[in-house]
Amino acid sequence: MDKDLARNQLQAASAAHGESTEFTARRLTAFDSFAVAKMPRMQKFNFSTWPLFDRQPELNWVETATLDLEPVTDDQIRFVQFGQTTIETHLPQALVDQGVILMDLFEAMKKDPELVEANLMRPIVKPEENKLTAYHLAYLNAGVFLYVPKGVKITAPVEINLIQDSTQANQPLNSHLLIIADDNSEVSVLQHTTTRGEEVNPASLMVEIDARQGSHVSFSSLDELGEQTVTYFKRRANIGRDAKVEWAVGLMNGGNTVGDMDSELIGVGGEGDSKLIAVTTGDQHVGINNRVTHHGEHTTGNINQRGVLLGKSHLVFNGIGEIIHGAHDANAEQQNRVLMMSPECRGDANPILLIDENDVIAGHAASVGPVNPVQMNYLMSRGIPKPQAAHLVIRGFLSSVISVIPEKEVREKLIEILERKLTDGQL
Repeated sequence: MDKDLARNQLQAASAAHGESTEFTARRLTAFDSFAVAKMPRMQKFNFSTWPLFDRQPELNWVETATLDLEPVTDDQIRFVQFGQTTIETHLPQALVDQGVILMDLFEAMKKDPELVEANLMRPIVKPEENKLTAYHLAYLNAGVFLYVPKGVKITAPVEINLIQDSTQANQPLNSHLLIIADDNSEVSVLQHTTTRGEEVNPASLMVEIDARQGSHVSFSSLDELGEQTVTYFKRRANIGRDAKVEWAVGLMNGGNTVGDMDSELIGVGGEGDSKLIAVTTGDQHVGINNRVTHHGEHTTGNINQRGVLLGKSHLVFNGIGEIIHGAHDANAEQQNRVLMMSPECRGDANPILLIDENDVIAGHAASVGPVNPVQMNYLMSRGIPKPQAAHLVIRGFLSSVISVIPEKEVREKLIEILERKLTDGQL
């Protein structure tokens, strides 16, 4: 497609969608960056030829069918988006009265443009970082905005269900979740991503968390996008003074996936804790950078990720702990462990420490290997069939991560999805 024509189409689509001239200008700037920027790179993992965006992308909005949803309780917090269509937003009136905002991202831009546009892909993720971040903003077509005011503590989890609409072809999903936790606030977010339909569509999923002074954000994501979906995800948190962000991610997508998780410890005393499990099957290729960067003094960053490989799949974990000069008394710890259940799979666990300060604590552990035959033989000698024995070994391998996820609902749902993934992988 001619570049000028594509640019004009993007501008016209943004205007027709009722977006501000300022945001349309940002889209066009991102489009220009997309045309010249380079693809991001990942150690020991090549995804440069993946169809992560349409070669002739267009910006359009397609209404999707409604869904039959289970009824919500009065105190339940739930947001459901199917493709680009917001199906449900349920936020108790008591939280609305306290100033909590939960709504469609584009609606939030219109209702509170100063709050949303000042934080959307500005201080946390910048569109010019690489080709995929530029594409994401230029062709952003879905999203959610969550704001928790100063001092507000939300006790119930905020459930966000994102359903990719692959009942239609040529409908890439470029979805953005922006979370602002203001000073001394608390919130727990549970995101669940799934796919409906069998058409081939890419997905670009981004999460930005602004955890301000003294806030506490617990973010859990259960990812099970479809086998036909090629996915790029980027999740990054700016963590302020004495703030804490806990990540708990179950990566169970069916298709090829590449992504970044970043905890930027900006303020003194900040804490980032990242737990992730991944299961790959068939011919899947999955690559993950899990990074914690210490900018402030007395900061703590932990990474604990475990992966299980079946079939001919390939999984790469890069755990990156970086301590910037001046980040005195920082503590960076990480574990990266991979269990290979098939002789045809390939796994990598790469601990990376980048330290530019002396007065710190840093450590790492990494392992890649096949299932312990002694464990399997013991279980099978007790009359347990091989597939069931393999399930038990995997559950035991992943238990050190699953068991320390604070929310019981997340643990239970993660185990349910894990069993489904293992069954579909024909273990």
